[in-house]
Amino acid sequence: MVTPKQDFMKELIMTNEEMTDSTVTMKISEHIATITINRPRAMNALDPETLQQLAKIWLEVRDNDDIWVAIVTGEGEKSFCAGSDLKKTIPQGNQSNPFQSQGLLQIDNGLELWKPVIAAVRGYCLGAGMTLLSACDIRVASDDSTFGLPEVQRGIVPTLGATQRLPKQLPWAIAMEVLLLGDKLTAQQALQYGLINRIVKSKDVVTEAENIARRLTNEVAPLTSRAIKEAAVRSQSVGITEGLRIEALLSRHVRNTEDAKEGPKAFAEKRAPVYKGR
Repeated sequence: MVTPKQDFMKELIMTNEEMTDSTVTMKISEHIATITINRPRAMNALDPETLQQLAKIWLEVRDNDDIWVAIVTGEGEKSFCAGSDLKKTIPQGNQSNPFQSQGLLQIDNGLELWKPVIAAVRGYCLGAGMTLLSACDIRVASDDSTFGLPEVQRGIVPTLGATQRLPKQLPWAIAMEVLLLGDKLTAQQALQYGLINRIVKSKDVVTEAENIARRLTNEVAPLTSRAIKEAAVRSQSVGITEGLRIEALLSRHVRNTEDAKEGPKAFAEKRAPVYKGR
């Protein structure tokens, strides 16, 4: 564990750039949506405006057939997301969950999104940034990144799935230390405990995430990857018998698609498959 060196729950300063309607951006290219939290001077902390934009973007990712994979990252190299901007999301004396109070669904707060999501983490990944990470499927991080849930040190219960996902994704003792003490993990510790997939230099994080995304769009049939993710996620809350039933139903559905015929055909013809998402 690493000792926190500064208080990221302090007042966060807004710049003129952050007062625009672009606190989150999304670009779509070759079936890959790259979502960037764009509040670098505020360590990409989530304020109400950013939460609203993120909620709309996740719905777009879910519903847009041209999007097969999503990458989520933070602007700049200092922070993926330093958590919620408490000065704006939690009024004085009211510590209600800002996501729930605004009726916003995010991927870590109830939105069912079966398309693969890749996290590209540079710098600080704290609080709501950590829960966002926990809802992503594949995670690339810089060697100087830091992970943690400091809410408990402010008298706040970490929510958005923090108490539900982290004990399943980390060894129990490590998860409880992170949750109960607010201690932080280095990138090497996060890799050791299986919280992230790989570590690269900060300048290479987004490129590595894009390489993985291209594999998911070029080598994998999109409907197949969605079925696999849905089966894996749904099975977390049911027994093995029900999980096998879900797996069989989704597999049967995928076998009837054009892409399911294209894969074996391409293999027989010794060529790369051309998937179309149907």
